[in-house]
Amino acid sequence: MGPLGLFAIAFLDSVAIPMPGGVDVTLLLLTVSHQTARTSWMLLYAAMAVLGSTAGCVVLYLISRRAGQRALNRFSEKKKKRVADLLDRYDVLSVLVASLMPPPFPFKLFVVSAGVFRLSLLRFTIAIAVGRAVRYLLEGFLAVRFGDEAITIVQRYSTPISLAAVGLIIIVFVGRTLVRRVRRPQPASGIES
Repeated sequence: MGPLGLFAIAFLDSVAIPMPGGVDVTLLLLTVSHQTARTSWMLLYAAMAVLGSTAGCVVLYLISRRAGQRALNRFSEKKKKRVADLLDRYDVLSVLVASLMPPPFPFKLFVVSAGVFRLSLLRFTIAIAVGRAVRYLLEGFLAVRFGDEAITIVQRYSTPISLAAVGLIIIVFVGRTLVRRVRRPQPASGIES
């Protein structure tokens, strides 16, 4: 079903039916299979994966606002506390980072927790969309660049690739925070020269 099938897989994977690596492998296979115009197809496939995954995460978030506490009971107290602390301390950045990580990272725990703890829906949606866009565009680029070998590369190196993307995003966030602090006007000291 091409792009629509990829959308459906991404949606189902995000909302209810875990398919570890299913979206990634499908994106890679579809991109590689269109050898003549890979770049334009890659952008379409990446967009459909991002839209499907984001839509599925939003549905799961909304369900979690009402019934998420029961879903959290499936996880250990230690994991729940750690995720709650990360969401409280780092807000959107923690969801963004979680959306980049490959399986078996407990991404759905972050989605459900964001709903239970009522993280802003808009900020949540943006974080998911940005994280998934980085992930799927990077995978699409690898498929365009390396063809069939991209599947092996992603399977073998998904964790280091994800960690590199996470590091880059953290650097951007830290840099943005520092720039804001530098640009913020300093309060007047009240002492005149």
